[in-house]
Amino acid sequence: MSMILAAPGKYIQGRGELRRLSGHLSKLGTKALVIASPSGVKRIQSALAGADCTGCALHFVPFEGECSMTEINRMQEIYADTGCDIVVGAGGGKVMDTAKAAACFLKAPCVIIPTAVSSDAPCSALSVIYHDDGSLDRRLALPKSPDIVLIDTELIAHAPVRLLVAGMGDAFSTYFEARACHASASDNIHGGKSSVTAQSIAHLCYDVLLADGRKAKLAAENHLCTQALENIVEANTLLSGIGFESGGKAAAHSIGDGLNTIAQCQRRMHGEKVAFGSLAQLMLENAPQHELDQAYGFCMDVGLPVTLEQLDLTQDVPACIQQIADVATQPDASAHNMPFPISAASVADAIAAADAYGQILLSAR
Repeated sequence: MSMILAAPGKYIQGRGELRRLSGHLSKLGTKALVIASPSGVKRIQSALAGADCTGCALHFVPFEGECSMTEINRMQEIYADTGCDIVVGAGGGKVMDTAKAAACFLKAPCVIIPTAVSSDAPCSALSVIYHDDGSLDRRLALPKSPDIVLIDTELIAHAPVRLLVAGMGDAFSTYFEARACHASASDNIHGGKSSVTAQSIAHLCYDVLLADGRKAKLAAENHLCTQALENIVEANTLLSGIGFESGGKAAAHSIGDGLNTIAQCQRRMHGEKVAFGSLAQLMLENAPQHELDQAYGFCMDVGLPVTLEQLDLTQDVPACIQQIADVATQPDASAHNMPFPISAASVADAIAAADAYGQILLSAR
């Protein structure tokens, strides 16, 4: 039995950290291919204004919108043509996944710069690749996590607040899923068992969310880099990233996958869906009352959904719940990492119970 823990080579976070980017990159190479959306290129260049970039040259390439093999191959060609020796992804999930995949194929150092912390993807050794039409191609497991993850919290403080809250929703699931996987002795996504370190990091992630989530949201709403915001950025990215990847996934993410198939929920973010999936997982576990109330209280405090209506699911609800449960219990779903047998019927009932409890709590506020 092997225990496997995955983590980025180096994690760097702080206000104005982008101004020191060239110095950090110089330890990996001399010229970096920086992939970012057209607007992201402008934001990164603005943040770098006046900074010393002599340590490592930067070659910016606008991302064309889809993490597909077409785009990944285009980046590899530009990398070779321009003589770069580092790949940097600066932006959201698809930019980061394109950079990670390109760096993997090129066997080049990879640096990730999130411009929002809406999920725990920055630290992971995974790229989700799509076809050019937007349909899923494959989930590419990478040989290692990024060499550097760098976050400038000043950028995060000026990003839309909903992205920060969605990241808290993704991080919210980390502890509940990691402990379920530990109880069932299930493998994590790297095929190893969860370590004591991974479990402790997952628990710390939840503790930080409870302590600083509401304060961090307030700071972001006012574009302030407070210590609470710093703590939540770390929880959303590093603690959740190591916690989910090394601790494992369970029912919450499977239920989130089911919600992804509901047309009414398409406008909702990954973290928002997974947060509700976590509440349904707690119902599935018959969690203690105090834990249930704490979890629901946190979600309501920071603005995460506690009912299906808050996920825009208002029509054909019983049929949709059944569809979500059917997807969540497919043979390869992570819901089977729960420490007891599950079925589509038990998951459907847990989803309905989570929704009903949320309705009661909302009406009492």
